[in-house]
Amino acid sequence: MSRKVLKVNDSAWLYAESHRTPMQVAMLATFKVPEGQPDFVGDLVARWREVRDFQPPFNYLLKTVPVPSWKELAPEEIDLDYHFRHNALPRPGSQRELGVLVSRLHSQKMDRRYPLWECHLIEGLAGPDSSAQWSMYMKVHHSQIDGVGGIRLLKRILSADPDARGMLPPWAVGTRGPDQSGLPKREAPVVPAQREGVSLSHALGTVAVAGSAVATSLGKTYTESMIGSDDERRAVPFRAPKTLFNGRIHTPRRFATQHYSLDRLRAVATAIDGSLNDVFLAICGGALRRYLVDAGELPEEPMIANVPVSVRPGDQPGVGNAITFLYSSLGTDIDDPVVRIKAIQESTRLGKERLPHVDGLAMEAYTAVLMGPFLSQAILGFGGRGRPASNVVISNVPGPAEPRYLDGSRLEEIYPVSLLFNGQALNITAVSYDGEFNIGFTGCRDSIPSLQKIAVHAGEELESLERALRI
Repeated sequence: MSRKVLKVNDSAWLYAESHRTPMQVAMLATFKVPEGQPDFVGDLVARWREVRDFQPPFNYLLKTVPVPSWKELAPEEIDLDYHFRHNALPRPGSQRELGVLVSRLHSQKMDRRYPLWECHLIEGLAGPDSSAQWSMYMKVHHSQIDGVGGIRLLKRILSADPDARGMLPPWAVGTRGPDQSGLPKREAPVVPAQREGVSLSHALGTVAVAGSAVATSLGKTYTESMIGSDDERRAVPFRAPKTLFNGRIHTPRRFATQHYSLDRLRAVATAIDGSLNDVFLAICGGALRRYLVDAGELPEEPMIANVPVSVRPGDQPGVGNAITFLYSSLGTDIDDPVVRIKAIQESTRLGKERLPHVDGLAMEAYTAVLMGPFLSQAILGFGGRGRPASNVVISNVPGPAEPRYLDGSRLEEIYPVSLLFNGQALNITAVSYDGEFNIGFTGCRDSIPSLQKIAVHAGEELESLERALRI
């Protein structure tokens, strides 16, 4: 079988992994049980257990010698019973019981002797209107997939057609299997360098310009990291204040959720002439401010968020990561919610200006050097001992705009479950779906014993913005 060598940026997630910091990302998708099918989950489990076709990355086994690479396994080499599991919640099967189960599943580091994924179907969940629901929790190692790639994979797995039946499980779809969305394929964008007639001198000139842009951006960023920025509005790595979210972490996780109508967030964005992401960062900043005020731990300096930015071309999922990062102030030193969101807008604008306008290998090189000091801390075990690169990772991934189904079972909600580092005890990631904005809060159980309070405070902050802007 063939092998695929990992990119440097993907390998870093493997080297940074420990029993305290499993480097895996996951999704929690909750569906409504179709009417008249009380045994829907059991029947689906039985059918899926018979499907022995595996597509990348679900047939990839990690090999570390001579260099980190993925070995593609034959179907008979994969133990499906290890990867695919059937769970049931204890009565009454509320969101609390589901959260406890997901927290425990997400705390467990995956065994590298097997392909690095698990799929759990969870039945016994009671919906808000007493309807029967079920959930799918699926985790994959971050060296194989990022947030945008994961959502693109989800779009291939679930159908926009409520009448679609006999649908394949995630591992039979992957990045190469059949697209089950039922939607027309989008044409891949034309990359200029791939057009015919590009001369060698033009190509070399493009490489030189890209290298110069990367070097200039990195030089400015790390100069400001060492001596500070002339513009206080610009957030840079390793200038964040240390908070209770930035110490050493332990293995157990907590998971909390929150969701809002996209229309509510868009109304705020329109009122401030900003973006939905500005609003998301503002409600997160306000929620963290409230939490730290209650704990008597609010720093004088504003907290800084590390904000992943997708650089994945086209609309297809892929194995590996295609992200870079910008840094933004969260305005936690500002009490007024409108003044705070304006400060965040300006900080993110300056952060976007700092990103080099390059792609491909140049962007990979930029990201590797930008995140090198942070990932080196994680790999060498120094994370959480000094000043953090940032206080929290906050990510926003666009999901399906239309309802999706699995064998006629409607997807109700989807939440991302992310990873943590020493020095990084909290991750906040959102996914939009069918007019809703779904936020997953992943935290270290010991560092953040009341994670649900942050989720509640986020809702309070959205209400504060709406009142202040008279929406």
